[in-house]
Amino acid sequence: MTLELATAGESHGPALVAIVSGLPAGLVLDKDAIEADLRRRQQGYGRSPRQQIETDEVEVLAGLRHGRTLGTPLALVVRNRDHKNWTWGMSPWPPDGEPEGKGTKPVTLPRPGHADLAGAQKHGLADVRDALERASARHTAVYVAAGAVAKALLGEIGIEVAGQALPEAGADPAAVDEARQDRDTLGGRVEVRARGVPPGLGSYVRREDRLDARLAAAVLGIQAVKGVEIGDGFALAGLRGSEAHDEIVRDEGGLHRETNRAGGIEGGVSNGEEIVVRAAMKPLPTLMRPLRSVDLDTGEAADALVERSDVSAVEALAVVAEAAVAWELACAAREKFGGDALGDFVGAWRAYLERVDWTAR
Repeated sequence: MTLELATAGESHGPALVAIVSGLPAGLVLDKDAIEADLRRRQQGYGRSPRQQIETDEVEVLAGLRHGRTLGTPLALVVRNRDHKNWTWGMSPWPPDGEPEGKGTKPVTLPRPGHADLAGAQKHGLADVRDALERASARHTAVYVAAGAVAKALLGEIGIEVAGQALPEAGADPAAVDEARQDRDTLGGRVEVRARGVPPGLGSYVRREDRLDARLAAAVLGIQAVKGVEIGDGFALAGLRGSEAHDEIVRDEGGLHRETNRAGGIEGGVSNGEEIVVRAAMKPLPTLMRPLRSVDLDTGEAADALVERSDVSAVEALAVVAEAAVAWELACAAREKFGGDALGDFVGAWRAYLERVDWTAR
């Protein structure tokens, strides 16, 4: 038994959609909790004016009755309120009438650092908007909604996941103001911690099952993320083995480590300590003072596309990375504990804890 997630939607299309399959029946979902995470994703110093246009709310079209999952696919929808300004430009069908609103002119000026040029080349596109709309970080809204569902499932087995921006330029209001004045953008780093994860999630048997690899892939799959580390990560490369590894001790709570340089994962398997994942975000590629590019229509040198953009989205990344880590841990927990009903899932977790020499801290 595993969780699966499929998403659809464009940045300025009618809506973003997620289909979550593999949830046990009987899981209680809280609409307010999901929408609280959606609001957190929209907050943070340095966000663009679009965050005042979009007030993200979740709709459920299937898989839920009276707040409880049915064990069938869960269909989540987050509407794009800004679509009203792009009705002609982002119409799913050939639009009627004269062009009006936004998105009526083809985009031929790819932005350095964005998926614009690579996407246009890959898919043979004359209008870069056909690539950038899906490549946009806007669609992380529906990933956050799915992540909130994953956190509800993890909460049933005592696992809590929380993300935060680390105190660097991208999270510093003064630095953000300076970058905005210079018509520039900032990146930064975030950290996600998962508490209460028992030993045994993930596997060393196949590389695609390694929990650290799965978490790294999930977080690297977020727009603008260029680096991920588990635990002390890159710093471990500069240490001796005697300094780098977490010694094993035993007390009344069972086996554990007094340090956690491994970030809660050894050999691709959770070891019972807190899981720690950090991600590095590059500065956002849409600049109000654009970089050099080439017009794909004329072949002439020109400035890149200028479109509404955040100055910094590091605090938003912390929420999205939290959702990504929660989703991957929920997938691993479903694989480990199974169950078509929530009681079966929780019961298997309890039976497993009786077998292993570990107590949550």
